[in-house]
Amino acid sequence: MEEQIPLRLSILGHPQRLAVFRLLMRRYPDHVAAGEISAALDIKASTLSSYLSALMQADLVTKTRTGTWLRYQVNIDTTRKTLDALYLDCCRGRPDLCKSFQQSAASEERQMTDRKYNVLFICTGNSARSIFAEAILNAKGQDRFQVYSAGTTPQSSLNPIAVEMLKSKGHDVSGLRSKNIEEFMGEDAPQFDFVFTVCDQAANEQCPTWEGQPISAHWGMPDPVKATGTDAEKSLAFHQAYGVLLHRLQGFAALPIGQLDRISLQNAVDKIALTSE
Repeated sequence: MEEQIPLRLSILGHPQRLAVFRLLMRRYPDHVAAGEISAALDIKASTLSSYLSALMQADLVTKTRTGTWLRYQVNIDTTRKTLDALYLDCCRGRPDLCKSFQQSAASEERQMTDRKYNVLFICTGNSARSIFAEAILNAKGQDRFQVYSAGTTPQSSLNPIAVEMLKSKGHDVSGLRSKNIEEFMGEDAPQFDFVFTVCDQAANEQCPTWEGQPISAHWGMPDPVKATGTDAEKSLAFHQAYGVLLHRLQGFAALPIGQLDRISLQNAVDKIALTSE
């Protein structure tokens, strides 16, 4: 194990290989197609292939085949073992040298307190998916959550089909608006307990590092705003997006958050990400 550490550090020391690794970390537990990684990071396919090969050589990334597509996923076990080895090697029993890391590791063992939790949903436009999530959790959360949503490149207004659908489902839309993620990055912004990305593009982007180390997960799904075809087909796309989020958020709202440690809670929200209907 220890003999692999220099190789992994060397590979991650390359800025673009590190960018690929960081994107896959943000997208975990997704298996991401090479073409999507290439487009998100503006890396030529041949160059990306060499980066992925190096990351796989170091066992930091795994590859699977789905039909004709090759998809990649970060190897969480290897990543964790690498960080553990670095921590134990550099500190040598001196917690003052790695105080921040020690506090982070200790926080993994602590349970979340039973209180009202701040939750942020992020997508690109903040006009449909993240708005759906905000409205649904506000309705299903039974006053356990303070819910927000934002976009990395927000639209000037909410999507009218999304608004009408929320109304038809009995949601109060009076307080909903499209917001820029920068609104939640200032000194007066709430400290979040949970941060979820609900679209792949937002997860691919370099989002801020949130104060307080919130539980985070990627709950990606297709953008209904981009649906084409007849009005009925477009409406179906919005219904499907709403349905997926409803199912996921019912599961999330049912979690005994105050009784789970951070690792169990992270595993639970990652598992919810695999729910498609």
